[in-house]
Amino acid sequence: MADAAKRAAAEAAADLVQPGDRLGLGTGSTVAELLEVLAERDADVTGVPTSEATAQRCHELGIGLLDPARVDVLDLTIDGADELDHELTATKGGGGALLREKVVASMSRRMVVIATPDKLVDRLADTFPLPVEVVPFAVGPVSRALTELGFDVVVRHGDDGSPVRTDNGNAVVDARFPGGLDDPAVMDVEVTMLPGVVTSGLFVDLVDTAFLGHPDGRVDVVSL
Repeated sequence: MADAAKRAAAEAAADLVQPGDRLGLGTGSTVAELLEVLAERDADVTGVPTSEATAQRCHELGIGLLDPARVDVLDLTIDGADELDHELTATKGGGGALLREKVVASMSRRMVVIATPDKLVDRLADTFPLPVEVVPFAVGPVSRALTELGFDVVVRHGDDGSPVRTDNGNAVVDARFPGGLDDPAVMDVEVTMLPGVVTSGLFVDLVDTAFLGHPDGRVDVVSL
């Protein structure tokens, strides 16, 4: 049922794609559905992937890839979200691709989030912790600083017990804020300015529209 909901959201977003578009291609299970849709439609598009996993899937499906160093502007980024509030501020990074996702989003004329309705929340970082990408050297100091800001912090580890490393070689700490964030934009600045932080998983003023898919094929559209 979840796959049907993700597929519905992906198909709605794919309807926005025009021939020749240069896309930002996100990461995660809902984006995996989008890539399938684009391949099935034989869409005349190229894209900048936000992770090695997305790049590999694009190769398998025959979707052309672009080097971000050679692209000034992307027409549209389509990506998932771990959480999304009613102002379309998103929390991303559950898959560890938050830095590349944020870079690609910032290159784009528009960003569309594809997700399911349960991702829409009143306050961010309570139910789903805020991912923060950190250089490995600074994990301890950053964790302590986040704790002083009021977060409950856990350093992310893999199933084998080893510390998670992003495609950029960095660590991820997951920071839950009990009760949720009062002002995500302000917190994004505070977290990002901590020495050793590469970026936070807060996507502020980047998302234009969200497509929230239901198992029966209905899609809720949220936009500002």
